[in-house]
Amino acid sequence: MRFWRSHDSRALDPTTLPRDPRADEYPMPSVPHGWYAVLRSGELRTGKVVSLHYFGRALIAFRGADGRAAVRDAHCPHYGAHLGVGGKVVDGAVECPFHGWRFGTDGRCVEAPFAARTPKVSIGGFPVREHSGLVFVYAGPGEPTWEVPEIGETGSRDFASPIDDVCRARIHVQEMRENIVDESHFHFIHGQSEPPVQEWREDGPFAEARGTINRRVFGWNIDNTFDAYMYGPGVMVVRAHGPVLSVTAVALSTPVDDRTSELRMLYYLRKPARLPFLTPLFKLVFRAEALGEVREEVRIWDHKIHQARPVLLPHEKGIRALRRWYAQFYPGRGEGAAPNDASPCRPRECAPSNSTAAAGARSAGG
Repeated sequence: MRFWRSHDSRALDPTTLPRDPRADEYPMPSVPHGWYAVLRSGELRTGKVVSLHYFGRALIAFRGADGRAAVRDAHCPHYGAHLGVGGKVVDGAVECPFHGWRFGTDGRCVEAPFAARTPKVSIGGFPVREHSGLVFVYAGPGEPTWEVPEIGETGSRDFASPIDDVCRARIHVQEMRENIVDESHFHFIHGQSEPPVQEWREDGPFAEARGTINRRVFGWNIDNTFDAYMYGPGVMVVRAHGPVLSVTAVALSTPVDDRTSELRMLYYLRKPARLPFLTPLFKLVFRAEALGEVREEVRIWDHKIHQARPVLLPHEKGIRALRRWYAQFYPGRGEGAAPNDASPCRPRECAPSNSTAAAGARSAGG
């Protein structure tokens, strides 16, 4: 009988590997201030209540009588029932399954059966925007002072319906974003021969990283340029364009709780202009290559620890630059701080029109 040693690679299955407590320790708050996508528009049907859990909070989403989306806290202030467990939408308001209290899209109670007067109570919630096939919420104090621009590819007939991939990892959302500027990992995870040389520009809550992707996929030489446009802490659009494949990847990183983050990737492949019937094949090849690499990163993320002062090589400049920029989204750091005049990146430059986009990266989350 073979006895496995504790350090044997077969014994150290990542799914059963004991977790180092330091892997859950971060010096920064778990929810940076900014916009986050919590639903695709098609997932929020009229007349339905959708239960969510983000930012360490139980939430619900529903549409009002005018069709506008609302995202509110899930528990009824009357007696604590979860409005998403048996609750329903009546005349554009969500009705509690326990005692029938109703709340509008602004959170205010609009009806309480058997009450002489409607109680002046509300359920908390978030500012909401809906565009590009996504429902965004703003997590932060007060009203938002900046917006996520529309993503042209999401409504363009030049692009196929998206490949939708969702995964969760025990990692802070900041580290998910750092992945795009971690030059060296492109060789070991994504098969690039050398770490890419990247350009970094920023302007308040907007930033841009530019680089190249060079690799061989199923006998094809992939030599693509990419532009990663960042809109605050939770939304990134990566456009990669090359002679074989062009993709726009919408990377949505959202805090679930103080230990877990969600990464939702929507990959929009540009249809071949002269051979559109090859689009399903392109999507099949892309799935086979990209999604496995994302899962490999998630396995690593689940067990890494945060290095506040990483030992960086001379070419590894991106992580330090992104951390400086990302810090503005934490309390007390002045969200939407003044632009860095040495690295101008106007918001309009970070939001290319439909005609500009050529498409996203293989694993934009990393």
